Amino acid sequence: VVKIKAYCDNAWKGLPEQNVKVIPRVYLEYPDKPDAWPDGLRTGDYTSPEFQRRLRGFVEKLGKAWNTDPRVAFIELGIFGKWGEHHSPAPSAELQRLAGEAFARAFPDKRVSVRQAWAEFVGHGFGEYWDSFAHWDQMADNGREIAALNEKTGLFERTYIGGEVAYDWGNWRIQPGESPTASLADPRHLEFIINTVRWVHCTQLEWIGDYERQDGRAVAGAAQLQKALGYRFVLDDVSYSSSVGDDDELKIELRVRNLGSAPFYYRWPLEASLLDPRDQHVVWKETFSGVDLREWQPGRGWTSPILTSPSGSNPGEPARATWPDSGAVGWSQPPIEHCVQGVFKPRLPKGRYLLALEILDPAGMVPSVCFATTQYLKGGRHPVGLVGFGGVCGRKLPEAFRFDDQFSDRTLHYEVSQVAKSATRLTSSTAKERLP
Repeated sequence: VVKIKAYCDNAWKGLPEQNVKVIPRVYLEYPDKPDAWPDGLRTGDYTSPEFQRRLRGFVEKLGKAWNTDPRVAFIELGIFGKWGEHHSPAPSAELQRLAGEAFARAFPDKRVSVRQAWAEFVGHGFGEYWDSFAHWDQMADNGREIAALNEKTGLFERTYIGGEVAYDWGNWRIQPGESPTASLADPRHLEFIINTVRWVHCTQLEWIGDYERQDGRAVAGAAQLQKALGYRFVLDDVSYSSSVGDDDELKIELRVRNLGSAPFYYRWPLEASLLDPRDQHVVWKETFSGVDLREWQPGRGWTSPILTSPSGSNPGEPARATWPDSGAVGWSQPPIEHCVQGVFKPRLPKGRYLLALEILDPAGMVPSVCFATTQYLKGGRHPVGLVGFGGVCGRKLPEAFRFDDQFSDRTLHYEVSQVAKSATRLTSSTAKERLP
């Protein structure tokens, strides 16, 4: 466990300061790279009693290292086959049972995903990792299976759907496009991918992020895709007590919709704060009681693609997917508006204070998740109005109020326990040793 923590401390250095989290996956075989087989085991031996014994022990150690690590967002089960993608070779039913039970025990507080959640490692509520997302050759099988699993079990409501956009096999040039840059810059590819994101309620994608930052069309397309992925919390309305007397309560009500494709998967706190309007430092703050961000669900039932079987002499080819015109796609059940209420009793000197809202990362209890609004202050707080105390009347924000640019703010962060840092720093010399 100490070795794993030390390795990760080195590999993930600086991520909390960037407000970045990781989705780790352990692999044993990676084409064109040296295998990472444990010492004393024959390469490719997934089935021996010794492999299975050591697998159970290793997953237990991963859990001790990662289950409460705030740098870890989710876990990909990995381990088996090339790239840890559960093929070449695929794990047997017995190995799926063994590994599934081990990961479920090791990660009670993290969401775990597998490559084909409808068929493999079933029974544990694992999420989905589609390793050729929105691929022309996999829409009729993988895509349709994920959509059906969501419809049947509501999988996306509880755990994340993710994946990788592949650019190296089959008919990828048709969809998702020649390259990450083409996927984002060409409207034909971008619309196809965004529709697929909505269809399966996707939260995160890999490889497509390797687009050319100098290509303005790709940058604009990436912004569109980012708005579709995962959650997107829009404040429709906020009301509050404009004045608070000595015996009065501060009442706040907000109405929010999730216009993204998936919920937020952890119960992070929603906080109200009052700021000194002169320098905007916090003079009071308190979290809302009974608020669960996981309940802020997106819409359901995105328009399905039209699947057409290819004509010709090759009946084994998969059906091809096309989407209706953009005006004919959408949610069959649009996202509902959620009403959140809070009652507080702040006691402050006479004056007028700036009321703000923020979502906190429990790692440090600092603002970390933003609402989709331009009403923003550097550091992650959203000002909504002015509240008066001691007989002073509150008011709306003045029209000339100066907001900060959310997109360019690089101050958002979270904090890793200093105790955990100290424990791993003492053993940092082990970081270069081979992991067990």
